[in-house]
Amino acid sequence: MSTMHPFDLLDIQRDLTQEQREIQSVTRAYVNDRVRPEIAQWFETSEIPVRELAQELGEIGLLGMHLEGYGCAGTDATSYGLACMELEAGDSGIRSLVSVQGSLAMFAIHAYGSEEQKQEWLPQLAAGKAIGCFGLTEADHGSNPSGMLTHAKRDGDDWILDGNKMWITNGSVADVAIVWANTDEGIRGFVVDTKLPGFSANIIKHKLSLRASITSELVFTGLRVPDSSRLPKATSLRAPLMCLAEARYGIIFGAVGAARDCFESALAYASTREQFDGPIARHQITQYKLASMATRLDTAMLLALHLGKIKDAHQIKPEQISMGKFNNVNGAIEIAREARTILGAAGITTEYPIFRHMNNLESVLTYEGTHEIHSLVIGQALTGIAAFR
Repeated sequence: MSTMHPFDLLDIQRDLTQEQREIQSVTRAYVNDRVRPEIAQWFETSEIPVRELAQELGEIGLLGMHLEGYGCAGTDATSYGLACMELEAGDSGIRSLVSVQGSLAMFAIHAYGSEEQKQEWLPQLAAGKAIGCFGLTEADHGSNPSGMLTHAKRDGDDWILDGNKMWITNGSVADVAIVWANTDEGIRGFVVDTKLPGFSANIIKHKLSLRASITSELVFTGLRVPDSSRLPKATSLRAPLMCLAEARYGIIFGAVGAARDCFESALAYASTREQFDGPIARHQITQYKLASMATRLDTAMLLALHLGKIKDAHQIKPEQISMGKFNNVNGAIEIAREARTILGAAGITTEYPIFRHMNNLESVLTYEGTHEIHSLVIGQALTGIAAFR
């Protein structure tokens, strides 16, 4: 019995360039060789070799790959999206590692940092020899970062930082943290060496999602940093929000990768699992499920590629990124849940990737802007009315 992948039905990838195909192929090969054999164990034990993986990802040019100079690959946005798709097909935690490193920590320094900051940190981060994290979210200020309580005050030529950040990917293994704080002059960003006195990080344990990813709380207690650590071009809340837009763009593609992996698992299982004297793929209800999942998957992929073209033209808008995340993550969760029903009880084990993806996607639905907040961004674009308050 022959099967066809849904991407083939619409010839979705026909417009990809040769370079884009090669980047996608290299990333997929890395995930197949390095991630898939280990990911179930990493997820089950909630342990992952972040530093080892970062250096490997740096060697193949995936860290900060869409940035120019300083050891970065300088690829187009679509290539970056395709890489995110392949990484998240392995696991959301692996894509998160790359997103936080490149689209949050590195992008913040690249877009808003001084030349000295760029020279010091970007080559190390691009090579995976240093790990970065991004400290914006607080326990009581997630969707409303403008209310953050972390504060920085001037003290001569230095700044003193006090406060906490929560749900920070790679926080406890990071060498450098991009920390956002309220000051008397407004919100400012700082490039903080995590070895400085007054900086500490605590691993968040007992997670039921994103278990193959290190999540931490950052604590600043009288943390003294020189003014040269301040991001000179970050002069308002707009700066960290623009960094988040970069990460959200990667999620648009990443969610497609997780959904694709769920679909492929369900299709393969349905084609070989026999019940009532034949493969369950022959039953009408199973074919309806597969057709429904394939249509949602293709729609999400087409949307991702369309937004990639807009971003490559440097014309993408925040509401377009919000619509991409709003649609694709929600669609990926629906595909994961439907795919799990085809596998029955087998679908809840780590032998298959579906339940792991389903758990991870519940976090992806929330981080880099909750599903509800993105709906309000879209609503504001449609009505001209901000309903955030």
